[in-house]
Amino acid sequence: MSSPIAAVEDRRNLGIGILLFAQLFFATLDTSAKYLSTFGIPLGEIVFVRYAVHVVLALVLFLPVQRNLFVTRNWKLELLRGLCLLGVTAANFLAQRFLPLTVTGALMFTMPLMVTALSGPLLGEKVGWRRWLAVGAGFIGILIIVRPGTEAFHPASLICLAGALSAAFYGIITRKLAGVDSAATQQVYSGIIALACVTPFAFTSWVWPSSGGTWFAFIAIGITGMIAHQLNTIAHRFAPPSALAPFSYSELILLAIASWLIFQNPPDIWFYLGTPFIIGSGLYIWLRERKLRRETSVTPVED
Repeated sequence: MSSPIAAVEDRRNLGIGILLFAQLFFATLDTSAKYLSTFGIPLGEIVFVRYAVHVVLALVLFLPVQRNLFVTRNWKLELLRGLCLLGVTAANFLAQRFLPLTVTGALMFTMPLMVTALSGPLLGEKVGWRRWLAVGAGFIGILIIVRPGTEAFHPASLICLAGALSAAFYGIITRKLAGVDSAATQQVYSGIIALACVTPFAFTSWVWPSSGGTWFAFIAIGITGMIAHQLNTIAHRFAPPSALAPFSYSELILLAIASWLIFQNPPDIWFYLGTPFIIGSGLYIWLRERKLRRETSVTPVED
């Protein structure tokens, strides 16, 4: 039995809604990774478990209904996408060992600026000056939170920036694969490629969970990761990354709550000062996307 590949559609509000739902699972994924690291679980093991569970779930869910699951129309892009996703995961999980969830989350959200810069040359999208200003405002909010040049700035922040660049390329490639390979095929390939790369490093110092909480995080890290990226892939079928990226900012709120309640590390005043810039830029771009969509149905406009 084969499953038809869903075509790319211009339904941006639906894509944004799906992405917002995905952020709940992304936040759980990040929280689980940091929780495991605080109990001494090695980085290679955490990344391995994240993708091992991802691959098993993907095969169980998708293979019975899609016999051509491993058939891809662009294996090079699938390979690049899997490597980019592994780069995001490894960089983010490593940085979480040294930085609070709110800081790692904020640094990862330099991604929209990178996506905006890359969408033109790689996707042929036209991003006007108003959206550039909005993304710039969000970037100012990130600088307020991170405070580079001060004692609060940790070198691990540079690892997050590398992860954000990988995330930007991941988003671009996901959009290019929309309508080419099914979402299920993309999930299987990304998981298998990442798993193959991390497996040689996973068993050098294996540590089993020692409590109910660590066992829960041990399992949840793979399940939530698979669900989050499946929803993310579907969202990219309905909207381009330059429209979706700013709405991933909503994960910052969820990470702040998790940091406070689970790790007793509440956000500082700088987080509260910078977050409105980040959320405001996302809301502006959403409103601008809606207005452009209405206007372009009548006549082309400059955004």
